Amino acid sequence: MSVGAEDQASVRRVAIVGAGITGLSAALRLILTDDDVQVEVFEASTRVGGIIRTESRDGFLIEHGPDSFITNKPGGMQLYHDLGISDQLLGTDDRYRRSLVVHNGRPVPVPEGFMLMAPAKPMAILRTPILSAAGKLRLLSEAIRPRKQSDNDESLASFVRRRFGSQTLDRLVQPLVGGIYTSDPEKLSLKATLPRFLTMEREHGSVIRATLAAARNETSNNDDTSGSGARYGLFAAPADGLSSLIATLQERLHDSGRVRIHYETSVQSVTPGADHHGTWSIVTSHKDSGDSDYDQLIVTAPAWAAARILKGCRDDALIQNLNDIEYASSAIVVSAHRLCDFTHPLDAFGLVVPAVENRKVLAISFASRKFAGRAPEGHVLLRTFVGGAMQPELLEAADAEISELVRHELKALLGMHADPAFSIVSRYTRSMPQYHVGHLDRVQKITERVTTHQGLELAGNAYVGVGIPDSIASGYAAADRLNQQTNNGQLSSSADLRLNR
Repeated sequence: MSVGAEDQASVRRVAIVGAGITGLSAALRLILTDDDVQVEVFEASTRVGGIIRTESRDGFLIEHGPDSFITNKPGGMQLYHDLGISDQLLGTDDRYRRSLVVHNGRPVPVPEGFMLMAPAKPMAILRTPILSAAGKLRLLSEAIRPRKQSDNDESLASFVRRRFGSQTLDRLVQPLVGGIYTSDPEKLSLKATLPRFLTMEREHGSVIRATLAAARNETSNNDDTSGSGARYGLFAAPADGLSSLIATLQERLHDSGRVRIHYETSVQSVTPGADHHGTWSIVTSHKDSGDSDYDQLIVTAPAWAAARILKGCRDDALIQNLNDIEYASSAIVVSAHRLCDFTHPLDAFGLVVPAVENRKVLAISFASRKFAGRAPEGHVLLRTFVGGAMQPELLEAADAEISELVRHELKALLGMHADPAFSIVSRYTRSMPQYHVGHLDRVQKITERVTTHQGLELAGNAYVGVGIPDSIASGYAAADRLNQQTNNGQLSSSADLRLNR
């Protein structure tokens, strides 16, 4: 039975550019909230999932991109709940819940309870060899430092120097935060990345006083202060790796019958439809990729790619602000070893490296210490991070050279005395957005411009958070905003005009 024009008019057609975790999450949210939506997703590569990619090899479970997500941000847990697979998640291994930092060429534990820059256990600060006596005194004097009066954005480096001193910045905060954002702390916006520390200063007058107050509050159990470094008690990962999440999500979208994914189909440009009433025309690298007119559009590509795609909107301010978001490149070297091939016991979740140490790596994650099932008994799987905003020149080297410099660093820092069973280099070019000072103002300008283009939404890690939960939440929010437009009656005229042309 053919579908009449009246039935077609009730179908909302949405195009999504990009089949990473953001685009797939947006597609799921759309079909969960509207029985009359049809979604087409355009992906330039041969696979979905973006930087999420899991591989099994010789008994090792290898994550080429991210390997876990934080659970106190709702996006990740919400997606697992919507898919009905929350029981697949693993928590971190309590036995190794601490971080190491390189100090004078050797690994030293991050002070117990020191979470990014919040010292929950002052006595641990007094015992650490990482800071001098003067550095410890300067850090602990944060409790009596006057709070900042203005609400102006400032860099991470500025905040930490002002509150804790230069030693704490150079020896602890820069490497710990650098392991998350691969950024230059002199440029990184605190308001856009770690606003809770600004809130601590504003509400308590001190990060230390706020941290100690939270530790005394029985309702603060969600903020785990055991261990050191990041809040590792809040991290989770699927037992079979993050690609299992992507596979389940892909299967759910396919089984709905309302989502079609176009592989190896890059979007060349998008323009407002000829009727200028909210439809969108898409030009792709394949002529057979389907009807090119859509009622609504979500672009989940990186900001620099979104700027290129959206040039047809003839919105210079939008394009300029998108291009103003800088990106850093990095590489992850995954290597498999026998545990006995190290003099260091690897009794932690990982190691971060301060820039002042002048090493060639940013951090080393002991992946099989964080989560069970990542390596065979008696073996260890490491993930070593290279490049980022502070050392972009290292990525000019060939893969073999990067693997060799990582081997050199593993020998120097962890006492490795035998080559790995295998070593894999995964490169991520212009993949990490840099939330520089003023980032939130720039995002606000982008948002204001996007609202002038009916039926258009942007989503992804370029705007309000770089982690997996942030990316998922961004895709969900974009879908919800399009739903709101539809519920407000903004879609009907464009759908009718498209169908009656």
